[in-house]
Amino acid sequence: MFEIILFSLVALCAAIILACKYVVKAVPQEGGELSYLAEHSVEPWYLDYARSFFPVLLIVFLLRGFIAEPFRIPSGSMLPTLKVGDFILVNKYAYGVRLPILHNKVLDVEQPARGDIMVFRYPRDNQTHYIKRVIGLPGDIIEYRDKQLIINGEIMPRDPAGSYIPFSEKGRERESLRFTQTVRTGGPESAQVRFSILLDNFRRERPLQIRVPEGHYFMMGDNRDNSMDSRSWGFVPHQNIVGKAFFVWFHWNSHSGGGIDLSRIGAQVTAH
Repeated sequence: MFEIILFSLVALCAAIILACKYVVKAVPQEGGELSYLAEHSVEPWYLDYARSFFPVLLIVFLLRGFIAEPFRIPSGSMLPTLKVGDFILVNKYAYGVRLPILHNKVLDVEQPARGDIMVFRYPRDNQTHYIKRVIGLPGDIIEYRDKQLIINGEIMPRDPAGSYIPFSEKGRERESLRFTQTVRTGGPESAQVRFSILLDNFRRERPLQIRVPEGHYFMMGDNRDNSMDSRSWGFVPHQNIVGKAFFVWFHWNSHSGGGIDLSRIGAQVTAH
């Protein structure tokens, strides 16, 4: 929605500038008299505003549409990697150059890899953006049972990393177990990446086994037992991809009454 509003403002400013330059000044009034703009050197206020805002709005539109776009983390589904109140930057061209608003890909760059943190449009509501980690690639067979992740028959190792006590959505503390998960970015011989996940021993869920269809991805939150993801609402189509998260540029700590958390600024969110 914001990009539509931004594009509308860019188009409005451009229309005002062009109309005043080529239409209003060029057309004489009845009786052959020149228009107001032609007789007076003082430009109307709306033309002055349009000329001032047009380059700024255009640059913002192009940067957000093709280079990087900021997002705020609203929930704890990606703890401990991303915290509530993190403001992140998303690389818009990591998975291909797409046209703003239309979202049609015009240039391929690279494909998503397992372990990437990806922003995408929620399949059930394209106006809503979600952020999760890529777990399943097209054609993968994903199994999840007893809190253990299995991809194409291979158990993905996880190493204990102590406990973790995040704040819940309502500000209450709860303890989770922290693990370091290892996955392969692609095929059996591809590189391995590691990232932190949280597990809650008090929650149980039904075993899952599913094949990822072509052109789709299976997404999971790092806070495994407190995340609504592909386990509940299905796969993410390739055309719903927005970009790859890579950087925390700001953090506002709302749990302690508000304040900037300088320790979060500059945090890298890519798996390693």
